[in-house]
Order: sequence, then structure tokens, then C-alpha cells
Amino acid sequence: MKYLFKSSFLILVLSLVFTSCRNTDNEDDKKTEVERLMEDPNNKVEVKDGGDKVKIETPEGDEIKIKKDDGEYKKKIDRADGTESKVKIDDGEVKVKTDN
Repeated sequence: MKYLFKSSFLILVLSLVFTSCRNTDNEDDKKTEVERLMEDPNNKVEVKDGGDKVKIETPEGDEIKIKKDDGEYKKKIDRADGTESKVKIDDGEVKVKTDN
């Protein structure tokens, strides 16, 4: 009886140690770039029209705008160095435009 109790207690302790020591940093890997930018306390975030328009300004001077119109998503990135990128997603078709 003692042997059964000791072995079950040992298995319980080992299982608790292994589950508590597992890597939980994978949750950050699942977040998108926009979610990470929105959670950064240094960035200024504005959300309008019930979430259909999002504007993020970074301390470096970058400005990211995301807009949803009639099932079409548009993402515009104005960087501090003067470059601009636009991404448009419409019915699964992705169009990328970059101005330098």
C-alpha cells in the first residue's frame, strides 16, 4: 500500500512540474503585427466606426491606417523616412503598392 501511494504521489508531482515549466511564450507568436502594435503602450491608437477604422502612430513617426469598406480591407503605412506602402484585400485578391 505504501509503495502504491508513494509511486502515485511521485507521478503526480512530476506531472505538475512538467506542466508548470512548459513554455508559455508561444502566445505572443500567435498575435499579428497590428495586435502587437496596438498593445504597445508607446503607440497612439485610435479606433473609429466600431472598429472599421484603426490608426496607429508610433514614437518613431510611422503611421499605420487600417480601414474596412464593404468587405474590402485597406492598409496604408506612412513611414517616418517618407516611404509609403498600401495593401488592398478584396475578395481574397491582395494588391500591394509601394512608393519610395
